Amino acid sequence: MSDKEPMWDSLPPEILTHVFQQLPIKSIVTCTSVSKKWKSLIQNPSFISTHLHHHSSSNNHLLLFRLCPNEDTICEKHEREVYTLYWEEDFNEHTRFDSPFPAQSGSVILRVVGTCNGLVCLARDLLSYDSSYILWNPCVRKFTRTSKPIVSYCTHGGFEETTGFGFDSKTNDYKVVRVVRLLDREDEDGSSLKVEVYSLATDEWRMVTTGLPSGCVVRGREPLAFVNGALHWIAFRRTTTNNFQSFVMVFDLGDEVIREIALPEFLNGFDGDQYWVRMSISVYKNSLALFHQQDFSSPCLNIWVMKEYVDESSWAKIVTMVDDQGFREFVPRALGFRRSGEVIIEMHDGELISLHFESHKYKVLGITGYGYIFDHSINGNGYTFFDSYVESLVLLDIPNRAVTY
Repeated sequence: MSDKEPMWDSLPPEILTHVFQQLPIKSIVTCTSVSKKWKSLIQNPSFISTHLHHHSSSNNHLLLFRLCPNEDTICEKHEREVYTLYWEEDFNEHTRFDSPFPAQSGSVILRVVGTCNGLVCLARDLLSYDSSYILWNPCVRKFTRTSKPIVSYCTHGGFEETTGFGFDSKTNDYKVVRVVRLLDREDEDGSSLKVEVYSLATDEWRMVTTGLPSGCVVRGREPLAFVNGALHWIAFRRTTTNNFQSFVMVFDLGDEVIREIALPEFLNGFDGDQYWVRMSISVYKNSLALFHQQDFSSPCLNIWVMKEYVDESSWAKIVTMVDDQGFREFVPRALGFRRSGEVIIEMHDGELISLHFESHKYKVLGITGYGYIFDHSINGNGYTFFDSYVESLVLLDIPNRAVTY
């Protein structure tokens, strides 16, 4: 050891790596200020990946919620939003994060696109065609804004869009995907559909030009599912003058190819305006779940699961919840599944419950969401957001682009 070299810098990298992996996230971030050697090791993509794998394999499971912080305040008018981590086992609060993104003039709220490996993807796309996206790691208090997308009102005119976010394990890259339908084009050859992909590694958008389906619509701002390396949205195409066929559009982040998964036959052949807008997709274990809110004639919530991924014959309806309070517009809203297989449901008054679909027993979580907002401009069906979450160091490896707050 050199006379000028601190003792902690003389430790072998493998020992430091082992020690750092056992530390809480905040302590690891603090360690980056101890020495240049420690900072270089912690910011190394290899260490960040190893740390993520270590924490993903642990039994300390967390759930991330976006909740209304003050029930007396209208969420749309909050200057800053609040996100909270809860332990999945007992729903005790783990950490509360104040969003670093103040509301801008003319904007309602940031839409949560999804989470992946500790990153939260946020979109500002609710009230204008000037869409922008943020990748935020609240645990390390860093975020980065994506470059401007290719498709805009100036370049293509009016459009509808939906967005997805996930991790491409083939290239070790995080990607944001925009599926855009141009409103001023007839779709006979697929030309009205545009797909562009953002890479965090390169900070660039590029167009996907092959294999685009024709005649389909993917409605924006509905919840999506990222599972098995692919993004999943509910889409539909017109089959006759008055009928629509719904299906799951799948975008594989590795080969960037679009494919389709059929939905249960029961859900096809209806008037799309009556039922499709109340359908959303979710992750169920390593497969998919479908949340279908029945139309106003017989209001209820139906939950389907695909027991074997991509096996279209394995769709099974597991839950039907009927609103017994007579408020047809307040059908319970499913938010997503826990690792245990229980589904978290938001009741009309904002109360969150965890439902075991086999026994039909439920537990009141003591957590309150915003309640049902019958306004599809706000995150599809409502304000409250929930997803599984793993703490990570992602974004520490791009110090020149990530903003610290």
